[in-house]
Amino acid sequence: MNQQLFEAVDNYICDLVAPEDEALKATVESIAQNGIPQISISASQGKFLQVLAKVCNAKTILEIGTLAGYSTIWMARALPKDGRLISLEYEQLHANVATENMKRADLDGIVEIRVGKAIDLLPELVKEQLVFDMIFIDADKPPYAEYFEWALKLSRKGTLIIADNVIREGKVLEENPDDDRVAGVHRFNKLIASTKEVTACVIQNVGAKEHDGMAIA
Repeated sequence: MNQQLFEAVDNYICDLVAPEDEALKATVESIAQNGIPQISISASQGKFLQVLAKVCNAKTILEIGTLAGYSTIWMARALPKDGRLISLEYEQLHANVATENMKRADLDGIVEIRVGKAIDLLPELVKEQLVFDMIFIDADKPPYAEYFEWALKLSRKGTLIIADNVIREGKVLEENPDDDRVAGVHRFNKLIASTKEVTACVIQNVGAKEHDGMAIA
């Protein structure tokens, strides 16, 4: 693969249709400043999520995996003024940084960040009888299949469920992967393919984030 070419094209796309404003740039800077791993989606992927949110006319969004809130900002900006985005984050530091980034982006009135293990927080959302128009899964990979099962319980007919990092640089082709992250998305991919309640596809992508992919159901 020609990674330099892919990155150049990604930069072209971002400059053309996904330029970062000061709030997004500050969010990227906050990741390095606080020692948070830079595993956020790219700007072009953020714009893609924003377009999907608008296409499905989302008023409520659930995000599993906040990090510093970069993807959160992209999606929240697609919501109406009375919209709501709930983001689940395991690390308190990440949640604190993301909270400040939401304030800077003037989205703290729309975005709610809940701290804890997603696998523990998701049942609480079900108990609250919450239903979401769009759900974005981008957290620890081993329980991706379980996250998807909970996402189904938090969905209505027409809900859009997106999961990031489901190709793992092609490592999903390994039949018995040693990497539990690869094994996790392997289980997830098989699950969405066999779940009759959804229509799903997987799109592989290359760019600044190298070779990976997103599942859309």
